[in-house]
Amino acid sequence: MITTNDMYLSISAIQLWEELNSNCLVKYGTATAVTAISLVLLRKWIAGGVCRCRVRLDGKTVVITGANTGIGKETAHDLAMRGARIVMACRDLSRAEKAAAEIRRSTGNGHIVVRHLDLASLFSVRQFAHEYVATENRLDILINNAGVMMCPKGLTEDGYETQFAVNHLGHFLVTVMLLDVLRKSTPSRVINVSSIAHKGVSGVTVYALHPGVIRTELGRYVQTRHPLIGALLSIPAILLMKTPKQGAQTTIYCAVAEWLEPHSGCYFSDCKLKEPAPEGKDDLAALRLWEVSAKLVGYSED
Repeated sequence: MITTNDMYLSISAIQLWEELNSNCLVKYGTATAVTAISLVLLRKWIAGGVCRCRVRLDGKTVVITGANTGIGKETAHDLAMRGARIVMACRDLSRAEKAAAEIRRSTGNGHIVVRHLDLASLFSVRQFAHEYVATENRLDILINNAGVMMCPKGLTEDGYETQFAVNHLGHFLVTVMLLDVLRKSTPSRVINVSSIAHKGVSGVTVYALHPGVIRTELGRYVQTRHPLIGALLSIPAILLMKTPKQGAQTTIYCAVAEWLEPHSGCYFSDCKLKEPAPEGKDDLAALRLWEVSAKLVGYSED
């Protein structure tokens, strides 16, 4: 038999349960909201600077190495939107043609050209440069974007370690071989999306930049050589790395910002001028690196 006292106890228990549930929901909802806001703020901080320059590049020609994927492709897309003629210098022609078709379609800019360039081959670099000089009459912006990381140990056909050859020697040679056409197109720019040697040239400004940690194919060798590490890092990567579009912002900024001429030879990150490492300001080391690089690729200024 249920007594009145039992009924009161049951009602009190129900009310207590509802109150506890309500408090839990409030706390859970608050925690969820705080977490969501924190993630949004974290992503915004990771995204870094945004290039807000609205400069047009009609009539300008831009060469971008490794423009078929990652931040190179995003850079090509942005500069094509600004009306530039884009020369995509890529090793894989089939992928480059596919990327070029996408850029033409999405921007309405038909002046997208694909040229073969294998930075691991000094012969390919020379062939690209000679063909460019023979067929193009100007070069306003050269963006040395392509690169490899943690690739399998090996030597190129020229006998140099692959990563050193692609990231430094190949870009060094293509830059010096295009200096004359860069000079003819002044004011022109050279943008290095890495830390390769740079040297001041009359009328040609040079910028180095750090694009950030980005989810691109640059880490493909980590995935293939260390699949477990790649799998473990995949989820944090989504949260903690920039997208290719975000990573391309500083490259775009260095390519189009009109107030950068006085800062030739400087270093940028997140669309801002940054202080480089002390080694980056060692003029004697830079001169020695230039001389050694020129010797390795067989380049003479005479």
